[in-house]
Amino acid sequence: MHTLAYLPPSDTGLSVIYADASLLVVDKPAGLLAVPGRGDDKADCLSARVQAVYPDALIVHRLDMATSGLVVFGRGGEAQRRLSHAFEHRRVSKRYVAVVAGLIADDAGEIDLPLGADWPNRPRQKVDFDAGKRALTRYALLSRTDDSSRVALEPVTGRTHQLRVHLMAIGHPILGDALYAGAAAGRASRLLLHAERLALAHPLTGEPLQWDSPAPF
Repeated sequence: MHTLAYLPPSDTGLSVIYADASLLVVDKPAGLLAVPGRGDDKADCLSARVQAVYPDALIVHRLDMATSGLVVFGRGGEAQRRLSHAFEHRRVSKRYVAVVAGLIADDAGEIDLPLGADWPNRPRQKVDFDAGKRALTRYALLSRTDDSSRVALEPVTGRTHQLRVHLMAIGHPILGDALYAGAAAGRASRLLLHAERLALAHPLTGEPLQWDSPAPF
């Protein structure tokens, strides 16, 4: 499968939303890998840039390269373990914003479709009722234009490409999505998907914390 050259955005410094002795929250730009890819040409990534400034920072979860927004790092192994446990057990509230093709009819709803790897077309994923894992996304309409809709998205599960595949599956692919949007891929210069809110308990104190990052589109 032919893949385009990796051209990460210039390193103009980290956008640190929050930092203390236990955790970091950083705003990832679109087009930057969260962790290194295969090959020396894919070594530049968010985790490498963060560790150049905070050597003890360990990534807890990931965003797709094309997605921008909030990413959490634990500072040290114990903080990373506790934060990873919170993500795995769905004790983290996540909200994304996206602009999708077409006019979504309902003000809110759920997309409950199982997902699995589309092996002949990797890295694509697909709706798979036979072997896929359960995937649930909640959405709420924010606004409509003539031919697109802006939506808030809550991934209840965390499958690979979940939001992108779910929205494609209901006929409203995310604008700028080179993998799934077909003709709508050319309607934006980037994937219009942004992780705008995270809320979780502090790994050391248990204090409830929330961070917000307005979408840059």
